[in-house]
Amino acid sequence: MRNQPKYHLFKNARYALSGLIAALKQEMSFRIEVFLFIILSIAFWMLPLPLSQRAILQFSLFLPLIVELLNSAIERVVDLAMPDIHPLAKEAKDMGAAAVMLSLFATLCLWLYVALKQI
Repeated sequence: MRNQPKYHLFKNARYALSGLIAALKQEMSFRIEVFLFIILSIAFWMLPLPLSQRAILQFSLFLPLIVELLNSAIERVVDLAMPDIHPLAKEAKDMGAAAVMLSLFATLCLWLYVALKQI
């Protein structure tokens, strides 16, 4: 039997919002990425780009936010399971950080591709 409450759409939405609020309150990197998400979302809608390119750029901005949330969840689980310093705990956290870095790099590459295509 799973240790999970019965599914309720609104309760699950509250859990998700609770996770977002926790990340905004406790994770500086997530706050920075949300700030960049907002600024870049406003900026590129002012550019003369086809709708398809705008949609790709908008969706690409979600990638680092999603990966950052997953990385933060990994870090919390590692801290809970292993409060002492352990090589495997460090590797798990480093791998999460690498995933964030790669998501930022992928987003940057998409943005550069679209920008260079316009020149």
